[in-house]
Amino acid sequence: MVAADQAAKALVGSVLPVGASVPVIPGVLALTHVHNPGVAFSLLRDVPASLPAALTAVLLALLFGRPRWVPPPAQAGLAVLCGGAVGNLVDRVRIGAVVDYVDLRVWPVFNLADVAVTAGAAAVLLALAIPSSARGER
Repeated sequence: MVAADQAAKALVGSVLPVGASVPVIPGVLALTHVHNPGVAFSLLRDVPASLPAALTAVLLALLFGRPRWVPPPAQAGLAVLCGGAVGNLVDRVRIGAVVDYVDLRVWPVFNLADVAVTAGAAAVLLALAIPSSARGER
């Protein structure tokens, strides 16, 4: 996930200057190169960079520590979530902001790592919400 995210960001950076936008599906989808200093979907711009780093460290500890209360399906979601978090953290360390490029015109510009964070978090929540008996566990 991290490699794919960084490759997509490098490609966008090589073809579009920051602030440039190219329509893909006019009025619906564009590639828009922005640097996002916020935490998620351009929110919380004043949060210090140490907070996303600390949250990523906690997520990685959960992923690699494999506590008993986190079922295997949630671990898979956590792995996807961590991949996205690390992808965005690399940007924060490298340039001080996250490179975003997917512009749906009705939502803040985002990137592949944001998709992984969102999908991974949804998978974790879903896995934790399903009783272990429904998953065939004892």
